Amino acid sequence: MRVLQLIDSLETGGAERVAVNLANALSHEIEKSFLCTTRKEGLLKESLLNEVGYLFLNKQKTIDYKAISALNAYVKANNINIIHAHSSSFFVATLIKFLNKNVNIVWHDHYGNSEFLENRKYGVLKFFAKYFSHIFSVNKALETWARENLKAKKVTYLPNFATIDRQSGITNLSGVSGKRIICLANLRPQKDQMTLLDAFKIVVEHYPDWTLHLVGKDFQDAYSEDVKHKIDELDLKESVYLLGSKPDVFHILEQCDIGVLSSKSEGLPIALLEYGLANLTVIATRVGECESVIKHDKNGMVVNALDTNALAHAIMFYIKNEENRKKHAKKYNKHIQENFSEKFQLKTMIEIYNQII
Repeated sequence: MRVLQLIDSLETGGAERVAVNLANALSHEIEKSFLCTTRKEGLLKESLLNEVGYLFLNKQKTIDYKAISALNAYVKANNINIIHAHSSSFFVATLIKFLNKNVNIVWHDHYGNSEFLENRKYGVLKFFAKYFSHIFSVNKALETWARENLKAKKVTYLPNFATIDRQSGITNLSGVSGKRIICLANLRPQKDQMTLLDAFKIVVEHYPDWTLHLVGKDFQDAYSEDVKHKIDELDLKESVYLLGSKPDVFHILEQCDIGVLSSKSEGLPIALLEYGLANLTVIATRVGECESVIKHDKNGMVVNALDTNALAHAIMFYIKNEENRKKHAKKYNKHIQENFSEKFQLKTMIEIYNQII
């Protein structure tokens, strides 16, 4: 079995992390694992194992004949059976199938706005879905959506999994050790760092020695400017640190105590699983699969999206109650290890790969 993960970039997003994690994990389980990024490379390239075959297409436009030809030649030369296409890369994968009937396509749906599926445009996707052998959905809402809207019969809800990537630690966080909060999320409106900043302003008024660290890609756009303006407006420059994308995520997480996600919409965020592997106490909003992963009041806390006060009170609860904080962190770590492990997800995936072939 020879499988290629296809992704648009290797920047530090959730779908990109999944593609790299799968390529690495499969390299120990199947004959040969490959990864191709179509448009951009990025920090995650450093995480790719040497055993994984790698191709960068440098695709410049929607239909780039040179890039498509290069990928088709690579697929044929390496006898690749399955292209596992993530998110919008299904388009390129299907074009390869038109050129090579022996290739099977698996599509992995990471759609992050799963709270607003009624607004999803899917005309092109519906046409191409006829050529997919199987669909993996990162949450149950997306699984149902694929069955109803794409008329797909072979759909599987496949929770994400996280791995510990022990890159050399180069990032040393500011702030007091034992009093750090992290939000691992790219600066996008969907991630709603604005509500988190409002909540953290309340926290700082009671606990001024705690700090918040925002780690994720800064797209240098209007939302990014809004976040920076909010930090200035709330006078949080001494308490909030914008770090951008970082290669040594696990090293950063190990320096923190509470992991927060304040999203308005999610699928199943990799960050939430990484918090667990790093033994953090977790707080997230009630979107996507966050609540089902955390199991409110058992392993962490879940609040409604856009609820500034509830988010602030959840953070302050854990600051005040160190014993609860440590107990929930330990339970959550065990929960993630047992239920969102690489081994369990790979078993399901490889079984489906075998059925397809």
